[in-house]
Amino acid sequence: MADPLTLYLAAPRGFCAGVDRAIKIVEIALQKWGAPVYVRHEIVHNKFVVDGLREKGAVFVESLDDAPDDRPVVFSAHGVAKAVPAEAERRKMIYVDATCPLVSKVHIEAERHHQNGLQMVMIGHHGHPETVGTMGQLPAGEVLLVETAEDVASLDVRDPAKLAFITQTTLSVDDTAGIVEALKARFPNIIGPHKEDICYATTNRQAAVKVIAPKIDALLVIGAPNSSNSQRLVEVGRAAGCAYSQLVQRAADIDWRALDGIRAVGITAGASAPEVLVDEVIDAFRVRYDLTVEIIETAQENVEFKVPRVLRQPA
Repeated sequence: MADPLTLYLAAPRGFCAGVDRAIKIVEIALQKWGAPVYVRHEIVHNKFVVDGLREKGAVFVESLDDAPDDRPVVFSAHGVAKAVPAEAERRKMIYVDATCPLVSKVHIEAERHHQNGLQMVMIGHHGHPETVGTMGQLPAGEVLLVETAEDVASLDVRDPAKLAFITQTTLSVDDTAGIVEALKARFPNIIGPHKEDICYATTNRQAAVKVIAPKIDALLVIGAPNSSNSQRLVEVGRAAGCAYSQLVQRAADIDWRALDGIRAVGITAGASAPEVLVDEVIDAFRVRYDLTVEIIETAQENVEFKVPRVLRQPA
């Protein structure tokens, strides 16, 4: 007789509107122009999704130099520095920008502050494509990066009275609050965003994990190792008291020995992880346990973003 186990399924989880739109953009581009369509950087950080699009004819490259002039190129959901579309235009390429509109909002915000003579402080992860893309909206030296509250002390700013801050959209809500506090303590005049830069989906997924954490002995986050929002969910689970909080790309990665004797497991998925991988994990549990699945819903999401106009026009 299989042991009983309860799976608490976090909702919302998985795809956000920006990821959904980015994947659609590549699929529609393939239908419109045929294969190959080049994609600069992984369209979203998920191997399963990227492999699926590769099978349909998408070619993933890290640089525009690796794409030919005569084929369409798509920029990833994370956003790109201004130099990238400028180079595509110089080469007369057909390009489609799949930058998430919530990332574009941060770009516009940075641009506006820059025009008003302010230097920017960006809270983000060094080397993450979204951070690189956002910092690349402005001339070198105009955006200073901080990763932790400790970094704030060593910031070398041009004028402490003329500062604004922006954040990467996929950060930990709690960690970011601490960094913002440190910025405001050191630079009382610093200007923040009208509305939180951390996106609704990141915030909602973290909130759902906090609600299920007290009920569970282990948390599995379905997502990719290079997915910032997925890694943050693992950290949020640990911070909320769930000692065993692990990232798994799919069911094959589950360490069943580590779950031995456990009676309640939480499941969530990062914003770039498809629901089919969640189903796969639930099925793997069903094979091994007498399973009860409980959905814990903390918010409802009905955000939808349109694909760019170039894809809505006939070829």
